[in-house]
Amino acid sequence: MLPVVTESTVFEIVGGRPFFADLVRRFSARVEADPGLRHLYPDDMEPGMQALASFLAQYWGGPPDYSAQKGHPRLRMRHAPFTIRQRERDAWLAAMLAALDEAVMPEIARELMREYFTGASTAMINSPGG
Repeated sequence: MLPVVTESTVFEIVGGRPFFADLVRRFSARVEADPGLRHLYPDDMEPGMQALASFLAQYWGGPPDYSAQKGHPRLRMRHAPFTIRQRERDAWLAAMLAALDEAVMPEIARELMREYFTGASTAMINSPGG
């Protein structure tokens, strides 16, 4: 008998949209507690955090809700108005990876996400120093 081969997305492996909502909730709590990071966000962080959860869900294989609402992600362009130096990147990445480390998920998905967050956050650096 031949083995059954199935392809799954990270979105499916981690349990879908609720996983990303929880991840962003944990990340948001860390942003709130970090003055070096909090200043990058508006007073009302909720819309941005909802957009982040929607983007991540879409990026990892979920429905294209983010693009339907906001268009193409264009991450560099969307982050261009903010001064992002190495220190802001490092603070953001530390908060996201800590939130990710608290998640219950298959290790392969965790590794893929850690790699993505590391590379994507580095690509957002747009100012020297720090």
